[in-house]
Amino acid sequence: MGQLTVNSLGKAYKIYPSPGARLREWILPFAGPRHQEKWVLKDISFSVLPGETVALVGANGAGKSTLLKLICGTVKPSLGSMEIQGHIAALLELGMGFHPEFTGRQNVFMAGQLLGLHPSEIAQLMPVIEDFAEIGEAIDQPVRTYSSGMQMRLAFSVATAKRPDLLIIDEALSVGDAYFQHKSFDRIRQFKKLGSTLIIVSHDRTAIQSICDRAILLDKGKMIMEGEPEKVMDYYNALMSERESMVIKQIQLDSGQVQTISGTGEASIESIELLNSEDKVTDVIKVGEKTTIQVKAKINQAIPQLVLGFMIKDRFGQPVYGINTYRQQQTLSDLTPGQTANFQFEFNMNIGAANYSIAFSLSKGDSHLEKNYEWRDYGAVFHVINVGKEDFVGSAWLNAQTEIELEQGQ
Repeated sequence: MGQLTVNSLGKAYKIYPSPGARLREWILPFAGPRHQEKWVLKDISFSVLPGETVALVGANGAGKSTLLKLICGTVKPSLGSMEIQGHIAALLELGMGFHPEFTGRQNVFMAGQLLGLHPSEIAQLMPVIEDFAEIGEAIDQPVRTYSSGMQMRLAFSVATAKRPDLLIIDEALSVGDAYFQHKSFDRIRQFKKLGSTLIIVSHDRTAIQSICDRAILLDKGKMIMEGEPEKVMDYYNALMSERESMVIKQIQLDSGQVQTISGTGEASIESIELLNSEDKVTDVIKVGEKTTIQVKAKINQAIPQLVLGFMIKDRFGQPVYGINTYRQQQTLSDLTPGQTANFQFEFNMNIGAANYSIAFSLSKGDSHLEKNYEWRDYGAVFHVINVGKEDFVGSAWLNAQTEIELEQGQ
């Protein structure tokens, strides 16, 4: 069983003003340092228990890849320590360890040995690797002729040919096609069920929330949050929007859920109401029922453009349906302080019986990343119940119409 404990880990690189300064420091060590230290990671502490799946999230340059390299031992820490139990398999940089002039088969033997496998064991696993990678005769062609997707297929197949105690994946799966991504995540889920410990770096919110038990958010080399994937991803989502003059706060709701509210405040949400087919405010909607969302927004400062969007999410935080007024070509322009904008969305609730939440966004354009006036998770929480519809399975009600024709035998 894989287990990882990280204690006050830090990594700094020496930055020299010139090659000569590096040489002088090496020749004259007692003359004092001639470099500056750049810390890419500092004071990182966490633990991953056996069988647990943890996501590392953060913007580019946050230190995620460096942290994985420290865990894998390809980079030495400047401070702190780690305790690792079990066999590690890692899929870091795409094609890492592959020689472009060697064939895929030859690279499998080299990469497998780097993972600690004996050549005879690799030979035994080769049919499994070939079958999972599905690159056909290309397995005996030089890797330089491979596309990035083919390299990823082969690298993942090698790294997971034998179930590791601890599997580490750094965004490599984002290169593959949709079919192989589904296939890869199925294998990851199987490993999880069998007790493997997983550490994954990804920007794919859906993947993180579907397979991870926890998420760790890194920002500028520091660990700023750790907790349930949806809570961390909501905060990360807010963090990625316009940072200047922006406020992020999280509120514990009576239901125990954590609501994230962020934004610069030029516009703000005053009220949110969910109405049923009788135009009554409710938190219970029937499958297929006409539903209305009413949102009142206040303009606090002069803004050139205002877009309201909403996203219905299931109880796991996965998106079910989202739309905004930009995509509906109903953007408001040239707004002044004191104005109030009343929005109303009408639709039939053609989704399955379950608990849902709605996130709302006031922004300048199609994405809150451009200019986030206010982002509000859990703006509304409601339940969908099935009354009078067939007992269907799934998250969407498609109202399938069935015709059956029975022919008599001759």
